[in-house]
Amino acid sequence: MFMRALVGLFLLVPLLCTAAASTQRDSLPTQPDDGKIHLDVVVTPKSGPPVTGLRQEDFTILDNNVPRTITSFRALDRRKAHVEVILVVDAVNIAYINLVNERQGIDRFLRAEGGHLAQPMAVAIFTDKGLQFLGDLSDDGNALSASLEQQIIGIRNSNVARSAGFYGAVDRSSLSLKVLAQLAAFEAPRPGRKVILWVSPGWPLLASPTVQIDSKQQQRIFDNIVAFSTNLRQARITLYGIDPLGADDFGARTFLYEAYVKGVSKPSQINPGNLALQVLATQSGGLALSMSNDVASLLQKCLSDTDAYYELSFDPPSDAKRDEYHHLEIKLSQPGLTARTRQGYYAQPKL
Repeated sequence: MFMRALVGLFLLVPLLCTAAASTQRDSLPTQPDDGKIHLDVVVTPKSGPPVTGLRQEDFTILDNNVPRTITSFRALDRRKAHVEVILVVDAVNIAYINLVNERQGIDRFLRAEGGHLAQPMAVAIFTDKGLQFLGDLSDDGNALSASLEQQIIGIRNSNVARSAGFYGAVDRSSLSLKVLAQLAAFEAPRPGRKVILWVSPGWPLLASPTVQIDSKQQQRIFDNIVAFSTNLRQARITLYGIDPLGADDFGARTFLYEAYVKGVSKPSQINPGNLALQVLATQSGGLALSMSNDVASLLQKCLSDTDAYYELSFDPPSDAKRDEYHHLEIKLSQPGLTARTRQGYYAQPKL
């Protein structure tokens, strides 16, 4: 079912693939459409694995600094959770020569622990031709690794190569966002939590002050920001950006995305950098990791977020205006702990 649905999705329409995704809704279980805000929350100490054993009364949800009543609560671990993991090998936003280290690190990750994966996973290769899945969801890391080893990833088309300058950067960003939108559209009707591990330095920020943006472009980018935030939330996707270059490409550029992590509430505040991989990952409750080129360890760190986490929900305010931004914060009763979840949402009241 997973693979048949993916083939139908990625071979049809471009961008958000609304029509292709809607054809799957009749045959797949759907996410709850109850108007609530559903959150997947990972709680961690200063160091160490996710924290277990917390209760509903240990959590307080602040929505624009206003406490909200928790309407549902579940504590989950890998035995109880329904989690799907998609590992994306990005061959568009990295130099061809660096793919060797990237693929070796992924291979070590997949074959660790005898190849037994904690959660079912699908591996996909992202090239300038789009996204190619190597098979169905599987918890057999050895089999997934063997499938990846058989793939020959060609040199990128010049239209999306780094040598193509600014316009090549625009093409790479556009293609990357298109594929992410397709993944969100596919996952939207599927039940449970999803984790996307995107192994990539990230697509270009396109955040230069020399790039002039008029009001219509600002509105268009703002609409895209709202769409990505809403679609990732409703599909229950947590996105992770894993930079395979790590220390080899370390510098000020590595942290440029941090200037755009804060949620934007109106078009005049936007910048193309608000749609960077690292920004979308952080805002979804995931991680943007770039301090090491040990890809296997970074992937394992991300996947450990599924070992123990908490599902919470609450009712958004009934008087919220459409596309109104709400900042979210989780307060914990126990000191020394940090709760990580999506950082905000855009109100989507039912018409």
